[in-house]
Amino acid sequence: MCERCHPDGHTITHVPYDQYLTEVTHQLSHGGVFLTSCKEKNNTMIMGWGGITFYWRRPIFIVPVRTSRYTWHAINETGVFTVSVPLRDELKQAVAFCGSKSGRDFDKFKECNLTALPGRFVRVPVIGECSLHYECKVLFKQTMEPSLLSNEIKNRHYQDLDFHTMFYGEIAACYTTP
Repeated sequence: MCERCHPDGHTITHVPYDQYLTEVTHQLSHGGVFLTSCKEKNNTMIMGWGGITFYWRRPIFIVPVRTSRYTWHAINETGVFTVSVPLRDELKQAVAFCGSKSGRDFDKFKECNLTALPGRFVRVPVIGECSLHYECKVLFKQTMEPSLLSNEIKNRHYQDLDFHTMFYGEIAACYTTP
């Protein structure tokens, strides 16, 4: 692990991308993690599905985003995103707000008093109130093909036909902040 000073003065500690797999998986299924993008403005949403894996000899964070989401347009156009994970039982109100409101209509950072710390490797901020961060560059994206999806999943999660695009982001950096 390597400690360095973030450009804004915060200390970061680089960690192996897979060191917190259990905690990330737990948070994904118990509230969600912050998926942040930036096009015209910073935006974050809550992601409750996805995960970390290893493809093409690289660590990858797969983030599913519905094609109707404001975040989808930013990631699709810029090819970068960050994931910030609240490791402690914190930010429940921010998670609830960011998981139910659109970035088209709200400045979620302002509404939730979230701090946008500049990314170190991508031009997207991380959430300062979280203690684990992934900065990612999209290597591959694929929108779900409805005919290939089981009817059980389609009927339960896609009655509105608003399918996800899977963005496979190479993890350019993984670090913790105090």
